[in-house]
Parts: sequence; C-alpha cells; structure tokens
Amino acid sequence: MLKGLSFLLLIVYFAVLLFIVFREKKSKNTLDFFFAGRTLPFWALSITFIASWWGAGSAIETADFAYREGMSAFWIYGMPVLASTFVMILGSAFIRRIGFLTQGQIMQTRYSPFTAKVLAVMILFFMTLNAAVQMVGIGEIFSAYLGIDYLYAVLLGTSIVIIYSIFGGFKGVVITDIVQFFLLFISALIVLFVAFYHSGGIDNIYNAALLHHDENFFSFAYGFEKNMVFVITFGLSWVIQANVWQRISAAKTKNDATKMAVMSFFIYIPLYLIVVFTGMAAVALFGDFPKGGVVTAIVKNYMHPVLGAVVFIGLSAAVMSTMDSLINTAAMTISLDIAPKDYSEEKRMFLSRLSTFVISIIAIFLAVAVRSILKLSFVASDIITSGVFIPLIMGFFWKRGNSIGAAASMIFGVIFAFYNLLIVQGVNLPVFWKVQSATQAITGICLSAFIYIGISLITKNENHKINDLKAGYKGE
Repeated sequence: MLKGLSFLLLIVYFAVLLFIVFREKKSKNTLDFFFAGRTLPFWALSITFIASWWGAGSAIETADFAYREGMSAFWIYGMPVLASTFVMILGSAFIRRIGFLTQGQIMQTRYSPFTAKVLAVMILFFMTLNAAVQMVGIGEIFSAYLGIDYLYAVLLGTSIVIIYSIFGGFKGVVITDIVQFFLLFISALIVLFVAFYHSGGIDNIYNAALLHHDENFFSFAYGFEKNMVFVITFGLSWVIQANVWQRISAAKTKNDATKMAVMSFFIYIPLYLIVVFTGMAAVALFGDFPKGGVVTAIVKNYMHPVLGAVVFIGLSAAVMSTMDSLINTAAMTISLDIAPKDYSEEKRMFLSRLSTFVISIIAIFLAVAVRSILKLSFVASDIITSGVFIPLIMGFFWKRGNSIGAAASMIFGVIFAFYNLLIVQGVNLPVFWKVQSATQAITGICLSAFIYIGISLITKNENHKINDLKAGYKGE
C-alpha cells in the first residue's frame, strides 16, 4: 500500500510543480533565467537558500550519523552550514554591491580570462559532483519507497528536476523550492514525532543509547577533532559556493541580501536539530542500524501508509530542491563564464537549457558509478576549499596577488583533491597526511596559500587590477 500511495502522490506532486512552472512568465534572457530579474523578495530567496543546502546529506545522512554517533552528528552538516551562513550574513551586502553577476566575472576582472576559465571548470566539477550526491539520495529514496531498481529510481527522480529546471530557470527553481521547503519541513517534524512517540520517551532513548553506545552519545562536543574536518572542508567550500552567491546576487538590494542570510541562519538551527533528534530517538526503536537508513525504517515500521507517503514526498522535495539549484548554477557557469562573450541572448538561452540537460546526464553517471553521498560531497568540497578559497577571498584584500599566482593555486587545488581521491579509491600512492581529515583540509589550504603568495611575489606585479575590481562595485 505504501508503494502505491507514494507513486500516486509523486504523480500529483510532479503535476503541481509543472503547473507552477508553466503558469509563470517565461525567461526572456539570462538575467531572468539565472537571477529572476532581481525581482524576488528576500524571504523567497531565503527559502531557496535553505533548500539549496538542505539535501540528501541533511535529510538522510545526518539522521543515520545521529543513530551511530549521537548529538555530535550535528557537526557533519549542521555546523558547516551555520558557520557558512554566518559568514554570509557578514559578507552578503558586500557581495551584492559588486557589479558582477558571477564569480567568473570577478576572477576575470581581478586576475585574467584564463583564471576565470579555470574557476569555471572547478565550479562545474563542484556543482556536478554535488548534483550527483543528490541523485544518490533520490535514488535511495525512490528505490526504498517505490520498490524500483536504484538506476531507474535515479533516472525517474532526476527527470522530474530536469523538466521543471529547463523550462522554469531560476525563478522556477525558487517557486518550486518554496513548495518543497514546506513539504520537507512538515515531513521532518512528522518523522521526529513518530520516532519520539514510539521510542517511549527520553528515558527509554537514554537507556537504549547507553546499552548500544556510551555517555558520549549525548555529548555535542564528542569527536571534536574528527568533526572539524567537516566544518573546515564543507564550511570553507560552502562560503564561496557559487549557487549561494547566485542567490545573493539575485537579491533586490544589499539589505535584502543580508536579511536573506539572517533568516536562513535561524531556520537552519531547528531543521538540523530535528533530524539529529530523530536519529538519536531511533536508537530505542532499532537494535541494529536498520537496512535502508533510519528515516526509511521509521516510515516503513511505525507509520500508516498515508503518512509514510507524505514523508516520501517531503524527503523527495528536500533532495530535489538542492539538486535543481546545483544544476541551475552549473548551467549558469557554462552560459555566462565559459561561452564566448559575443554570444547573443538567444544563443545563451539555448545553451543554458542545453547545459541543464547535459550536466544532469553527467551527474547521473557519477551517481550510479559512485554510490556514496559522503564520498562525493567530500571530493567536491575538497576541490573548492583547496583551489578556490584562497585566490578568491585574498583577491579582494591583497593587491599584490596576481593572475599567475591565482592560476597556480587553483590548479594545485584540483591536483590535491584528485590525489586524495585516488588514495581513497585504493591507489597505492605516498600518504603525507591522514586522508579525509582536518589535517588534510588544513594542509590543502595552507599549501594553496603558500603557492598563491609565493608565486605572486616572484612574478609580475598587477596591483592595478584590484582597482579594476573596485571600479565594478555598485551601491545596490
């Protein structure tokens, strides 16, 4: 019965999304397609900001980690998101004032066209890998609830996103994200309530946790050193994540950009706590880690099929709302940063829609080949943290930094990330740091900074370029 109801609600859900997208005025140019013409209110952008980071890792992995590790699971996705959002509160007005729509345009003005192209390629890697993360999530959800093969589950869930993303652009993404946000929030509350009710209350959860774990299960700070790798790697990469900067650039004014970040920060806190508490309560429900994950097991074993189908749609919404933003930003990178500058608006619009489709196909292959949410997330974040963070952020403040230093730093980041990936995949290479650790993340950032500063100091001075960047600033 759960399968049938889930499939029925999925059809209704898809029909509603298509109705919303097609009734809206179609995008006429790239400013409309990628920034909704800068006409959206801050609260709508805040919801799509939240939805862009609240995906498969947040909705699925956090609960599973909380079952195994307790309260400290909040550090894996919750703390990096809060840290990044707090930085966005401080920097969103500054980002919105810049007279450039993309990070590639910033890098081209500050450094060189080549550096901008390198950045664009790295953003494409990051967005495509993270889109694949969401496809892994949608594949696991659809296969568990609909009883279909993982491959067909990935194809089905991704197809829904592709269709409304191609036709709706950024505005379609935002409008559907608003619907999806309320679905995911209600579903998260339902799962928490059911888990807590059937667990027998706090005392039972406490006793079950002590039986299967220890008193550290309730410690927020437990495993601090291990968890810092997520804060550093995910947090630093998410601060400069292109799809978040896209939302800031889409704000009407710099004040709206700041209000968007503040609203998002205070909504993230209860969202992540809900999922962590759900995973902790599940310790009293399952003696061993349940097949298919905590949330799926709670739905199948403790919920009425109708309620379970509603949760299925909520989980799907959480993943799709992140997937669509990643795909849209990747397409924006191709259309605005990689495509020739002399392209007409008509050509760019065609390329935008074509890129949305092609990126989705590539991500599908990755989701099928590497069926791991955390592994794909880590590789994607490692590329941006090691290769982009230093030249992008220091480029605003250190005028001696030049295009050669920036390019060298970014290329190093790509090599560093894939070197670590090969080690994780079992390739016998020399290991100089603990892979996927805080040491690795700090090492990558420090080496990137050393290369950027060192090469900039021994090569041609380009101090005038920071003035070119400042000339692009606007009041609103």
